[in-house]
Amino acid sequence: MLNAMMQAPVGDDVLGDDPTVKKLESVMAERFGTERALFCVSGTQANQIALMSHLSPGDEVICHPYAHIYNYEGGGIAANAHASVAFTGDDRGIMHPDGVLSCLKADDIHFPKSRVLAVENTSNKGGGTCYEWEEIEALRAVASSKGLNFHLDGARLYNAIVAKGHHESDYGAAFDSISICLSKGLGAPIGSILLGSEAFIQHAMRIRKRIGGGWRQAGYLAGAALYAIENNIERLEYDHVVAKDMATFLATLPFIEKVITPETNVLLFGLEEGVDQAKFIARLADKGIGISQMGPGKCRMVFHLNISETDLKEVKSVLAAL
Repeated sequence: MLNAMMQAPVGDDVLGDDPTVKKLESVMAERFGTERALFCVSGTQANQIALMSHLSPGDEVICHPYAHIYNYEGGGIAANAHASVAFTGDDRGIMHPDGVLSCLKADDIHFPKSRVLAVENTSNKGGGTCYEWEEIEALRAVASSKGLNFHLDGARLYNAIVAKGHHESDYGAAFDSISICLSKGLGAPIGSILLGSEAFIQHAMRIRKRIGGGWRQAGYLAGAALYAIENNIERLEYDHVVAKDMATFLATLPFIEKVITPETNVLLFGLEEGVDQAKFIARLADKGIGISQMGPGKCRMVFHLNISETDLKEVKSVLAAL
C-alpha cells in the first residue's frame, strides 16, 4: 500500500485533474453501477455532505437511534443540514418498514417534512449487524412510495457484502446515495467514497468545497484506497472468523455476562454486575489492548487487518489472567 501511494501520479483535485483520484472515483462508480463518485476525507464528511444535499432546513431524517449519523457526527444533522430526526428500529440496529411508516408526519405546517431514510450497514452500535437483502428492498419500497431519499451509511459496507454474499451493483441500484469508508477494515489510511447520480455528485462537490473538503494532491491517498479495494476485500472474511472465535472464548470467562454473537468484525459483550466497565477497559489498555465501549453493558472489540494471530493469542492470555 505504501508503494502504491508513493508511485501514484497526482494533480490538483480541486481543479479536477488528479488522475489517481479520478481513477478511484471511476472504479468505485463502476463497481456500484452509479453515475458518479466523490472522494471525501472521512465517513462523517461523506454522510454529512449527503444529508446536506438531500435536505432543506426544517426537514427530517428517519434513522435508527443507534445511527452513526446521529450519535457520532458531532450533531451534524442539526448543525449542517438544520434538520431534525425521527427514530425507529430494533435492538440489533436494524430498521423495519412498519417503524418507518410510523415516523412519517402528516402534511401539516406544525411538523417537519420527512425527506431522508438513512440506513447503516453494518450497524456499528448494533454489533456489526447486517441487513438481509429483503429488508433493504422493503425499506426501499417505503422510501420510493413516500418520496424519501434513501441514503446508506456504508462505513463497513464491504463487511456486509462479504458476510451476506451481496453484490455492489445491487446496492448502487437500491440507494440514492452511499458512503463507504476505505479507512476501516479495508485498511487505507484516510478517506471515504460518496456515490450517487451525476446531479447529486455535482451538488455534493460544491458542498465539499464549501466545508473545506477540497483536496489538492490527494492522489497519494487515493492510491492507498485503490490498493485496499484491489487487495483487501476478500480477507475481510478472516476478520469475521476471528471475531466469532473470540466471542466463543469470551463466553467461557466468569466475568463476562453476555456476548452478542458477531455477524462481521464487530464484537459486543457485557460484563457481570459488579465489574466496572471503565476500569476493565483501562486495565486492558495498560496491557496494550485497545477496546472501546458503546454505552453501558456494551464493550466493543473490532477485528481488522493489523491484528495478527500472535496478537489474538495475547489478548486471550491477558483476559484469562484477569
